[in-house]
Amino acid sequence: MEHSLFDNQEKKQYEFHVDGFVPRVEYIKAQDKIYLTHTEVPAELEGKGIGSALIKEVLEAIKQKDLTLVPMCPFVAMYIKQNPQWKSLVLKGINIA
Repeated sequence: MEHSLFDNQEKKQYEFHVDGFVPRVEYIKAQDKIYLTHTEVPAELEGKGIGSALIKEVLEAIKQKDLTLVPMCPFVAMYIKQNPQWKSLVLKGINIA
């Protein structure tokens, strides 16, 4: 499934555009921090790995921009717990158990 990450700054969300649907991760940016607040994958795309692929690309974008991550979304936190190589992006003092 082809998709590329789009930073929709007007809506404050990272998006994929897949078969007419828009899976997204909503965010709040404040100085050098980014708070990922909500992930949403349309029901039609659930179970296809789109959410995980979206989070992975968002984390890569955050790393490239040298931002500090505050994962407020449970799906993002779960992804980082399962992929601990991303813990280095997370704000010090936040424990992802």
